[in-house]
Amino acid sequence: MSLQAPPKQRLWIWLLWIVVFYTAWGWIVAAGGLWETVVAHWRIAAAMAAGSYVAGSTPMGGGTVGFPILVLLFQQPAELGRDFSFAVQSIGMTSASILILARRQPLAWAMLQGALAGATVGVPLGIFLIAPLVPALWIKVVFAVLWGSFGLLHLRRIGEIAGHIGMTDFDERWDFRVGLWTGFLSGATVVAVSGVGSDMALYMVLVLVCRADLKIAIPTSVIIMAFSSVLGIATKAAFTGVQPGVFENWLAAAPVVALGAPLGAFVVDLIGRKPTLLVVAALCVGQLVWTLHDERASLGLAGVAAALAATALCLAGFERLRHWGAEIVGERKRRHIHG
Repeated sequence: MSLQAPPKQRLWIWLLWIVVFYTAWGWIVAAGGLWETVVAHWRIAAAMAAGSYVAGSTPMGGGTVGFPILVLLFQQPAELGRDFSFAVQSIGMTSASILILARRQPLAWAMLQGALAGATVGVPLGIFLIAPLVPALWIKVVFAVLWGSFGLLHLRRIGEIAGHIGMTDFDERWDFRVGLWTGFLSGATVVAVSGVGSDMALYMVLVLVCRADLKIAIPTSVIIMAFSSVLGIATKAAFTGVQPGVFENWLAAAPVVALGAPLGAFVVDLIGRKPTLLVVAALCVGQLVWTLHDERASLGLAGVAAALAATALCLAGFERLRHWGAEIVGERKRRHIHG
């Protein structure tokens, strides 16, 4: 029996993107006399060196690092953190996505196509109708709860999640419909409010319901977040406006993430995804604790309790997805045995 040859990689496509991006970035800096602006924002560039690795190697956008750095450490408005997440991910995660596609990495194509279609409607809808209703304080809390629960799940279930091989075989129409609703709902809610989240939502469906290998789930999640970020920043730039300070921070961070996110996508294949996910999971829990401590006066006891209850509710939802996936796998095994 002959073995099928691996698909031919086309890395020249990614290299062309890098040349085009750095040429355009250099022209913007030189033509606008903006080098001092880049230097003045060196701290966010340094922070995004780590954030871009996370973006390329985990189901978490670079904004997952950029948001708490700007909002919790630098004490910038939460709206700035959200818009910066869109802007910086539109470069870093797009760069990682181009490399993923150029390397012909395996993807959950049917579910990804559905998620792209859902996000196309959900992200602008959420930016117009939902995000304006959420106060700045609760943008911080939504972000903290979302990624805190993600971290807690992985600290508890990392062995099981990292042990998946391949992916449960579903009907492609089912995959598309699930991806469609996942992209729409996550895009209209958490992405529009916090600037991140469609990657985590699709990743959770893939690893908990479909039992997908991390080598499939993570690249798929990177691509949906790249698309959501480009759509988000384009929508805001064209219709609602972008927060002051986003461009300056983006200008400093963009040349870092353009290489950092693809580097994360490549290096993680060498060191393994489990160690990276464990470190990132611990950081996610840490930022939840940090946010609740930092905002305890504004939230009050009731607000802190509500945030913790929301975290527990997210965890319960993740566990429900996990049990649903186990039920589907068990049902398919029984059909195979009796078929």
